[in-house]
Amino acid sequence: MTEIRSCGSWESPIGSADLVRGALRLSAPRIECGQLFWLEGRPSEGGRQVVLCAQLPETATAGAIAAAGADAREATPAGVNVRTRVHEYGGGEYTVWRDRIFFVDDADGRIYAGDVAGRALPITRLGSQHADLVISPDGRWLFAIEERPRDGLEPENRLIAIRLRDSPTKASGVEAMGTPLVVASGHDFYASPTIAPGGDRIAFLAWDHPNMPWNGTVLEVVEWGDRGPASQARKVAGSSTESLFQPRFSTDGALFFVSDRSGWWNLMRLAGGEPVALHSHHAEIGRPQWVFGQSSWSFLDARTVLASATVEGSDALVRIDLENGSSHELSTGFRAIAGVQSAEGWATCIAGSADAVSALFAWRLETDAPLPVRRSATFEIPEDAISVGRARAFVSAEGRGAHAFIYLPRSGDQSVRSGERPPLLVKSHGGPTSATSSALDPRIQFWTSRGFAVADVNYGGSTGYGRSYRDLLEHRWGIVDVEDCVAVARTLAQEGEVDGTRLAISGGSAGGYTTLCALTFHQAFAAGASHYGIGDLEALARDTHKFESRYTDWLVGPLPEARDRYLERSPIHHPDRLGCPMIFFQGLEDKVVPPSQAQAMVEVLARRGIAHAYVPFEGEQHGFRRAENIRTALDGELYFYSQVFGFDAPQPQGVNVVAAEA
Repeated sequence: MTEIRSCGSWESPIGSADLVRGALRLSAPRIECGQLFWLEGRPSEGGRQVVLCAQLPETATAGAIAAAGADAREATPAGVNVRTRVHEYGGGEYTVWRDRIFFVDDADGRIYAGDVAGRALPITRLGSQHADLVISPDGRWLFAIEERPRDGLEPENRLIAIRLRDSPTKASGVEAMGTPLVVASGHDFYASPTIAPGGDRIAFLAWDHPNMPWNGTVLEVVEWGDRGPASQARKVAGSSTESLFQPRFSTDGALFFVSDRSGWWNLMRLAGGEPVALHSHHAEIGRPQWVFGQSSWSFLDARTVLASATVEGSDALVRIDLENGSSHELSTGFRAIAGVQSAEGWATCIAGSADAVSALFAWRLETDAPLPVRRSATFEIPEDAISVGRARAFVSAEGRGAHAFIYLPRSGDQSVRSGERPPLLVKSHGGPTSATSSALDPRIQFWTSRGFAVADVNYGGSTGYGRSYRDLLEHRWGIVDVEDCVAVARTLAQEGEVDGTRLAISGGSAGGYTTLCALTFHQAFAAGASHYGIGDLEALARDTHKFESRYTDWLVGPLPEARDRYLERSPIHHPDRLGCPMIFFQGLEDKVVPPSQAQAMVEVLARRGIAHAYVPFEGEQHGFRRAENIRTALDGELYFYSQVFGFDAPQPQGVNVVAAEA
């Protein structure tokens, strides 16, 4: 029998404990010598990341694949946290070659080498950070991006190569491995090294301030010999206004890459020294390079590519014929896909669908039927409690289009009171150059199963909709993103889908900035939550790390010329306009958005007598990795809304709401 209850107070089958119990962050799959490797982040172990490996079965049945995942073993030494801090966001933390593994240990930022599931020793010296690890086909060279500190200056980024011994575990130390060679330097940033099958060339991406990699990058090539670089780096593609992504050499030595010169991230090939388009699809194969080591496409054979293509915000797995540019979509039901790899007759990726949490998949190429190896969560949401996201386009300010995925409340045995419309939670993703998808996200179902509607907004500036949509945010951050979130909320309220008096907005990092701006400069929302969000743009530009230190030049404008814009769009400078209850969640070791920004906003709310809460987390950086903190952030946000909107929810420890003054 269906029970009628107030929205927000529905009894949900999804608790915050479920979201972290057995929860895993899966990424970076690799296939090597009949084994499947992947990176696994574990909130239950304080966010520690480990490399796992599983033996691929001779027969690719669902049972055999699942058994392989169940029998997986740790490929890195016990207790090691495989993570890199290059660009703060990391990525490309490990690579494998035959029975050898190379990885970055978060404890000291050094690269370690050893046998799979065996002992490992450092092969770089203390001081630098490393990322994007790649091994040459013959196993003689390890290439990596190095971020080297410099006194009084921003760090130096460069591409290096390390000559490897036959048995790294027998080396006496870093000196025995030799001094790394500098392959390329001079650009502000490097990424995505790839080596030709013959080992005679290495290609890589580079870019310079003030660009981010999705604004403009170049592709460079260095000739390679037995002793290292045999030429200077030469540019073969790209520019300051063309974004390139994931170069790869084919088996015959041809160089392929993704470019957005057509307005969409499509595949290109270097032919006769010139880039040639291989197809022209209104789909995105590229991704914003917030982290290293991303892979959205892979060769299946000399004429076919397997790729994740994004259309209208949703991913599909496609085969692309390199000779005629045609594509064929595989019937998978996936809506979000990452880590596409193929080798040795196998393919793998990380993917999620509308009704199943993301998982690591593997399959034989001849089957076209991805099979789950390991899922990112061990609990299952009842089918009748799953709210499926519906893609919608909205009309925003100035007639501009905006996109969002809409989730309505859903429960198998509870429903809305007669005449009651549900509260709405608008979610603004981070980045801001990033995107959300409609793949099943238990964190969204946490809300919908309690009687909330959720609008997950891909505001102007998001990826997945072409370059022109991505460029809408140029010099308009804090305007376009905010207007789009407001337009989505108001439209849904006007249509009667949600309660216009109970609109909330929440976001992390850049999404936290959008949240703060929406609550300061607009009167659409009744409450909000900032997870490590930005309140002071000028302080962000001054205090943040190298990778993003000039990002605001594009998002807002260069300093000091555009300083008025920074002041105008920084909520911290307009305290009298912030009149909405807010809760803040903040890592105290965050170097991207320092805690001082959240603390300053809290002081404003306290001074004005507006209901608020501040929840700091010791030991957390930009984004929360520890299970207990992830739980507190979810339960704390729900409790805060219960105090503002007037429904019942338990109060988690450490979350204290300072009530509004009468």
